[in-house]
This record gives sequence, structure tokens and C-alpha cells, in this order.
Amino acid sequence: MIEKPPSPAAVGPVDVVLPCLDEAGALPWVLERIPPGWRAIVVDNGSTDGSADLARSLGAHVVHEPRRGFGAACQAGLAAATAGVVCFCDCDASLDPGLLPGIAAPVLDGSADLVLGRRRPTTPRAWPAHARLANLELARLVRRRTGLPLRDLGPLRAARREALLALELTDRRSGYPLQMVVRAADAGWRVREKDVPYHPRTGRSKVTGTWRGTWQAVRDMRAVLAEPPAARPVGVPLPQAAR
Repeated sequence: MIEKPPSPAAVGPVDVVLPCLDEAGALPWVLERIPPGWRAIVVDNGSTDGSADLARSLGAHVVHEPRRGFGAACQAGLAAATAGVVCFCDCDASLDPGLLPGIAAPVLDGSADLVLGRRRPTTPRAWPAHARLANLELARLVRRRTGLPLRDLGPLRAARREALLALELTDRRSGYPLQMVVRAADAGWRVREKDVPYHPRTGRSKVTGTWRGTWQAVRDMRAVLAEPPAARPVGVPLPQAAR
């Protein structure tokens, strides 16, 4: 069941990282739905359709990350963030940033350390069969690897900025979202899922729009799952809620 999100004022200011590669068609809808008082950080990953200039004209803070890769864009946005809590959202209009207060609330109130939006497709074409099957298999592998009862590796998520930086994520491609979950689990974080509607994206996916792209993403994520558990260095802080 999809919960009604709290008002943005109830959860405080948050930075929203939006990795972007040629998303001019979706940007206006996405940016107009960023919660009031929150800062949109659009990370341009080499767009050629004017996405960066459009995002800037719409009031977003724009960061340029020349190294291609979803993880490279997300990490650049995280580095540019200054708020205590950071959210991540795709920039293709498949996910509604207006739902982010509900995703961020458990992190801000201390009841969770990482919250993921579990995608619930609104139409069959919102999630191609090959991408959905790949996600189901990866979720199964994540459950086996971490013990977390996750059913999705949703890109709509929230966590505390300093704690995320302390995870020292290294993947700069498609494995970045998975590495975040695996390292969070290894560090003892409380990870939660919340249902969110998943709409047909604007334009074609750069990752899961083809079998080849999906297979590459699966390869990246399998490499992450093969990594040995990362030990938390002495002195690295746990999320505030877990102290």
C-alpha cells in the first residue's frame, strides 16, 4: 500500500541528487515536483540535449561529472550535497520526487538509516519484462548476501549524508545502488522499503532499455555481490539513528 507522504515542512530541508544524461524532456516535470525548500542537485553526466542549461534555468544546482556512469553521477551529487539527509531520484519522470518526504521521514526521525522506494509499476510498459526479471534475481541475491528482506533495488532512496560518505562507495557504474545497500547492511544499518508508484519513463533508458544494457548492469552488480564484506574503519561514524 502506497502511503501518503508527510508535508516537506514536517521533515526539514534535504538535498535531492538527480543523475542526468539527456533528460531535457523530463526535467521540467521532475524539478517542479521537488518538495518546497529542498535543493535539487542535477548532475549532468555529459548531456548533449541542453539538460544542464535547462536545469539551471529551472532553479536547480547543476554539477558536471564528465566521467560517464550512473555511480559517478550519484557520487558527484553526494559530494556536492550539504544537507544532513540526501535523497536520490532518477531524472526520467518514472519516479515522483513529490513522494520523497515519505521516503526521507524515517531517516530524519531516527527509525531507519536507509530507505528505498519499492517500485510498483502503474502500467505493464513502465517496467520492461527483461529489466524486471533481472531486478527480481538481483533482489534474491541481495537477500541471500545481506539477510535484508528487500524485494527491489529502487533508485528512490534516502540516507544521512555523512554516513553515506563513510561507506566509501567505489562503484562508478550500474553497481553503485547495490553497493550502497550491501555496505549499509554490512555496517549494521536499518534498511527499510516503502512502496512507490513506478511510471513509464520519458525517453529510452540508457541502462535497462535493452537486453545488452540490462546484462551489463547485472554484470556490474554481480561484481559488487562478489566483494568481501567491508569492515567499518575505526572512527567512522554510524548513522545518527544507530548510535
